[in-house]
Amino acid sequence: MNGPPAVRPRPRPGGSGTPRQGRRSLSVMLDHLIKGATVVDGTGAPAYVADIGIRDGRIVVIGEPGTVTEPARTDEDATGLVLSPGFIDPHTHYDAQLFWDPYATPSMNHGVTTVAGGNCGFTLAPLHPDRPEDADYTRRMMSKVEGMALAALEEGVDWSWSTFGEYLDALEGRIAVNAGFMVGHCALRRYVMGEDAVGGQPTERQMRRMLELLHDAMEAGAWGLSTTQSSTHSDGSGAPVASRHARPAELLALSRAVGEHEGTQLEAIVAGCLDQFSDEEIDLFVEMSAAAGRPLNWNVLTIDASVPERVPRQLTPSERARAAGGRIVALTMPILTPMNMSLGTFCALNLVPGWGEVLGLPVPERIAKLRDPQVRAEMLRRADSREAGVFRRLANFGRYVIGDTYSKENEGLSGRVVNDIAAERGLDAFHCLVEICANDDLRTVLWPMPTDNDPASWALRAETWRHEDVMLGGSDAGAHLDRMCGAPYTTRFLGDCLRGRKLVPLEQAVRMLTDDPARLFGLRGRGRIAEGFHADLVLFDPERIEAGPATLVHDLPGNSPRLDARAVGIVSVRVNGVETIRDDRVTGATPGTVLRSGRDTRTVSTR
Repeated sequence: MNGPPAVRPRPRPGGSGTPRQGRRSLSVMLDHLIKGATVVDGTGAPAYVADIGIRDGRIVVIGEPGTVTEPARTDEDATGLVLSPGFIDPHTHYDAQLFWDPYATPSMNHGVTTVAGGNCGFTLAPLHPDRPEDADYTRRMMSKVEGMALAALEEGVDWSWSTFGEYLDALEGRIAVNAGFMVGHCALRRYVMGEDAVGGQPTERQMRRMLELLHDAMEAGAWGLSTTQSSTHSDGSGAPVASRHARPAELLALSRAVGEHEGTQLEAIVAGCLDQFSDEEIDLFVEMSAAAGRPLNWNVLTIDASVPERVPRQLTPSERARAAGGRIVALTMPILTPMNMSLGTFCALNLVPGWGEVLGLPVPERIAKLRDPQVRAEMLRRADSREAGVFRRLANFGRYVIGDTYSKENEGLSGRVVNDIAAERGLDAFHCLVEICANDDLRTVLWPMPTDNDPASWALRAETWRHEDVMLGGSDAGAHLDRMCGAPYTTRFLGDCLRGRKLVPLEQAVRMLTDDPARLFGLRGRGRIAEGFHADLVLFDPERIEAGPATLVHDLPGNSPRLDARAVGIVSVRVNGVETIRDDRVTGATPGTVLRSGRDTRTVSTR
């Protein structure tokens, strides 16, 4: 598609977002009027041209061009531009970043107006008021498991709360995006059990207290419970995080508690999320969702045509849940997320079976081990084994591209493919990569080329996206900041739909980014362009919308690094009617709200 989508010259009347003619002037002035936009309203309906009037944070009038006669304090001509609802990212970790970056960059730059946080069992609250050391434990856990810079967590967050409600209150009135948060199972366990949360089982009294805390959190506005049983999740000392020690009875008791509150959800991670679920994991997901009577979403469904059995296996819980009175939704990314690696810092390579033992050594010892042919051979065997699961995708080291280098010996290697360098040096690919990294004291940045960028995999993605229990998302925005950059998936996906593979029509693509997550979470008055809905809006140029390349910047507290990517073609972003982005620059306004369960979400029952 080389321009705006086809439009209806005169949409049929009666739809919630269709423009009407001949509206009478109102005595109250509009705050802003967007004139002549090509409206893609989030429902999947065909686009139409309309004027959109905003007042007091909501869409109050939708009319055919030239028929909205109410005076407006400000207006703009949006001819040739697409106006869509604000995008909703269902899986982020902005829990900490919002304190030093209320704009949730770069997500908001890419049109995201609502973020869901508190995922994977990890939240910054509740914190026990009599154990200040728990905050330090939480910081170090988040630094390890979610790749957040420790200096940023120490310097950028004040850690002044105890209850989950106090945490939400600390964000209220100071953020530019709308944000809702699950309460993390790890925090509940730590609060009640202290150090015994790792390795221990709760007594009956402790279980009652954990349930009380969960109820308190949801009464304050938590969206529900998030938990993890994933083998990749370890705390700052390398021990399995607290929720990994929970038995099914504990998880089911917490799930039942979620079902007692309006507008709540479940989010869970298990080891099989990375590749294929075990029978026991499927049983657990189904039982949790059925016990709560609420949807459960998990992250992330990896789609690769070379592993055709994965998608059917990963959607088995969804099929079984519907029969049992639950609903399980798989999140999947519509782009190949840029992700760098390093032999010097913690990254996905550390999660390959057996690799953590080597990559966790001090750098001189690590280099010595990596230069040992027998050690390298064993590492390659483990990386290519079935037990490596989805991490087998990382084992083709000849396809890695060399990023930043730091030594004279590596001058001129940036941007080159390891296979080519290895052929010149007469080495196997992994040995060549090790020697390059050793020259930089393991600081070399490595970019693995995706193995699933083939037509068959993209065709399988387009087919899988049509499944009723598959939803786009899983950016992890706010986490793994120096390793990956998933936040721009919205603009990159839309650019691909308009000018790239064109796997999905624009109207459907916008619905997948807006109304679909809004309906899963039961968001009230969000996800569509319709009269009475909140004015969360994105105005973009369909000829240009795209995401720029990921680049490393040092703008976190403590001068810590993160990957960033510029938004291309985003003209304006509005949150609750107030402009927060203009031409990829933040305006400084903070009109976002903390979205609280019940007040801002309705119950999406599975029964």
